[in-house]
Amino acid sequence: MRLVIAVVALLAGCGKAPGADPGDAAKVAVGSTVYQQHCAACHGAKLEGQPNWRSPLPNGRMPAPPHDESGHTWHHADAVLFGITKYGLVSYAPPGYQSDMPAYAGKLSDAEIWAVLSFIQSHWKTTEVLEARAEMARNAER
Repeated sequence: MRLVIAVVALLAGCGKAPGADPGDAAKVAVGSTVYQQHCAACHGAKLEGQPNWRSPLPNGRMPAPPHDESGHTWHHADAVLFGITKYGLVSYAPPGYQSDMPAYAGKLSDAEIWAVLSFIQSHWKTTEVLEARAEMARNAER
């Protein structure tokens, strides 16, 4: 854990703009560690999500979706993914929607959240996903 804190501190202080960067090996490595510690229990060690993630659980809540290309995570802009991770899904879901997704504000730093998103995005490699993500980035700049 001390190594993670040291690397996150280094990343935060190196003058790089915050954000996901799946091409930044150091950020992806930190993200992998943080993901395994805080996300894998629900979203799967291999980003595979929970079984039958599109069908409600007996309690009415939805299972954790996969973060690999088979899920819908890549359909969301980086700012939305960051917000969901930091503040929980409640801020982005319809009124009354119940979710098991916790808010990580106060548990993870912004740099750790961006590192996790970098790790997740480093697994998105198909042309379809990369082109869609590039289009989202272009639209966000407008």
